[in-house]
Amino acid sequence: MNFTLKDHTYDVLRDAILEMNIYDEGADLRLDERTIAGQLGISRTPIREALARLAQEGFVEILPRKGVFVKRKSMNEVLEMIVTWAALESMAARLAAERASVVELGSLRKFAMKHSTHAARADIEEYSEANIVFHQRILELSGCALLKSTADGLFQHMHAVRRRAMGESDRATRSVVDHMEIVEALEARDADVASRLVREHTMKLHDHVRATWVRIESLNRKRIVAG
Repeated sequence: MNFTLKDHTYDVLRDAILEMNIYDEGADLRLDERTIAGQLGISRTPIREALARLAQEGFVEILPRKGVFVKRKSMNEVLEMIVTWAALESMAARLAAERASVVELGSLRKFAMKHSTHAARADIEEYSEANIVFHQRILELSGCALLKSTADGLFQHMHAVRRRAMGESDRATRSVVDHMEIVEALEARDADVASRLVREHTMKLHDHVRATWVRIESLNRKRIVAG
């Protein structure tokens, strides 16, 4: 076994976790070493090493005699994470309004308009992915590498939170409206308004989760007890 195999195994497992809707009430969060090894056609040793690395990074938790599970955040952790993302992206929007080129902002507008049709068609899964990319692009347009890399540290769970929330209430439709207002503020080079709109947009997600995700804690306890 060489480093390349270990690295590849880690990447495959991490990508698979990112694709999971981990905050869905019926999500199966158990990761079975034997099944994964069979699917990848490799021994269980690199699987164990990859899972240990993922546990160290907070993606999974290894429970003695129960198994390995993708790790959900607690309600308080989710809410704090959203607040932190709001702060980071709000500053990113301010910088983007000042630094992004006309071409870059035009590309952001085209992207937002193109994918707004998915929300209109109730193609929630596809729009959810586009929604996440939209927010990542604002961070990229800030031109601040440290800001972007710090936000990337929250990406796995923000991805999962936004993915579940997008299908609830009429959040997809409202998201389209918010995105276009953000784009307009960026194009107008109004850093104050762009920063405020991004912050308010993300805090709507915060308020939605706080009001409706009442079962996160009980789901976490049930998973641990059930093993």
